[in-house]
Amino acid sequence: MSTLRVASHSFAELDDLNAVLAAGRAWFESRTVGEVRTGSHAFPILAATIGSTDRTAPAIGFFGGVHGLERIGTQLILDYMRALLRRLEWDDLLSEQLRSIRLVFMPIVNPGGMWARTRSNPNGVDLMRNAPQSAEGRVPFLAGGQRIGPWLPWYRGSGVGSMEVESAALLSVVEDELMSRPLSFALDCHSGFGWDDSIWFPYARTDRQMPHLAEMFLLKTMFEQSCPHHGYAFEPQSHQYLLHGDLWDCAYDRSRAPNIFLPMTLELGSWRWIRKNPMQLFSRLGIYNPIKAHRTRRVLRRHPNFFDFLTRAAFSSHRWLPRGEFRQQVTQRAIEHWWPKTTP
Repeated sequence: MSTLRVASHSFAELDDLNAVLAAGRAWFESRTVGEVRTGSHAFPILAATIGSTDRTAPAIGFFGGVHGLERIGTQLILDYMRALLRRLEWDDLLSEQLRSIRLVFMPIVNPGGMWARTRSNPNGVDLMRNAPQSAEGRVPFLAGGQRIGPWLPWYRGSGVGSMEVESAALLSVVEDELMSRPLSFALDCHSGFGWDDSIWFPYARTDRQMPHLAEMFLLKTMFEQSCPHHGYAFEPQSHQYLLHGDLWDCAYDRSRAPNIFLPMTLELGSWRWIRKNPMQLFSRLGIYNPIKAHRTRRVLRRHPNFFDFLTRAAFSSHRWLPRGEFRQQVTQRAIEHWWPKTTP
């Protein structure tokens, strides 16, 4: 395991991540995949893995903190990592799963933004608008990504040269740990949009259908059957809005057959927290995170079910991955479900 670098200044989530990795040094392999500097402060971008070292084993990646203000997603992943360590002391089923699958964690993609309490990174770039591709339709003004300048929100970057170091680090981990395998999932935890929690999948730049629509529809169906009261809206992100430069669109388009890479975004709806506590509107963190302790605990209790579902689905992928004529049938069912107006 690589030696962890300690930032010249820190914040609670980074301290928690270092504590988890220190406590789990016997299980987690960790490495620094990038470094962010802001003023006199330097922050490492850390990734950790646990489980099978077989390069053909299915893998699931958990990502958070792409937007520095959305701390609840990072806290959710850190809590799940802590729970894994406790379970490994007694849970034989988990140990058996980890012999056949690999888990990848990148809980703080944007440490400089999280330290500074900004949505963007220290250069003023919104990392989830930073990939090079542009939307194929109209995007919301500013919110869909803009190149006017970093003094306005949702800045994409200049579009000249390489992506931001944080974006490049995320894509590097995805390409090395996930997309190189026959099957992999990614779950990126965000917060701030809507009344309800959502699970979004590509595309965000177009209303066209992703090539792996059948696999995504089966994941949705299996999750609903096993957790019928989950309450998520499970849909393409384009059903809500289009945007430029989505990192997961970029990663998905870089994946190559026959490998199957299925990226998802868990969007925690913060409007419900604000409705119950309107004073949160006067806090930058309150717009994106539950402030009341009992609501934070509720979030931390609710979503690990989906994390565990993904690990089980990867472990048992030989039982459900669609092939041949059945795959074609599932694709048609998915189109009828998500795009009913396009079917005769």
